[in-house]
Amino acid sequence: MFRSSSKIYVTVIGGSRADERALLVAEEVGRLVAEHGGILVTGGKGGVMEAACRGAKEVGGLTVGILPGESREEANPYIDVALPTGLGNARNALTVLAGDSVIVIGGGAGTLSEVGLALAYGKPVVALRTSGGVAELLAGKRVGPYIVESADAPEEAVSKAFELALRARKTLS
Repeated sequence: MFRSSSKIYVTVIGGSRADERALLVAEEVGRLVAEHGGILVTGGKGGVMEAACRGAKEVGGLTVGILPGESREEANPYIDVALPTGLGNARNALTVLAGDSVIVIGGGAGTLSEVGLALAYGKPVVALRTSGGVAELLAGKRVGPYIVESADAPEEAVSKAFELALRARKTLS
């Protein structure tokens, strides 16, 4: 029997406005998460979130959007499960908690808050250094007792995200 709890949930975070490089990287990350059998979680809106969801949907993946507003209608067209929260930016905590690991692509202040929350909750974080923004700033850095893992390519980021998620699950069991 299929159990969704046995699947790896990967949260992808990044800017709602992003340059072409970050969008292409996000689409590839989404595709790879789905090809690895993972469930993609995002904030459900545009930019990096939409690009990652588009990539996942291209290969039949499942996408979840944790939305800031009160309506499912604000979700991007590639979201399968739209969860309105009515929490605005406070929904960032739910977005990172929903994943077993987090991949950072580009990003600004909102993404920075998500990284901080992910680390505070003990989630493994992988920053795609080559995507710019917050990801480039934090890749390979220590934040208190936590390390933001660094990756230079989508394949490396997804591989690390799955490996770290599985390692964290074994630690918890």
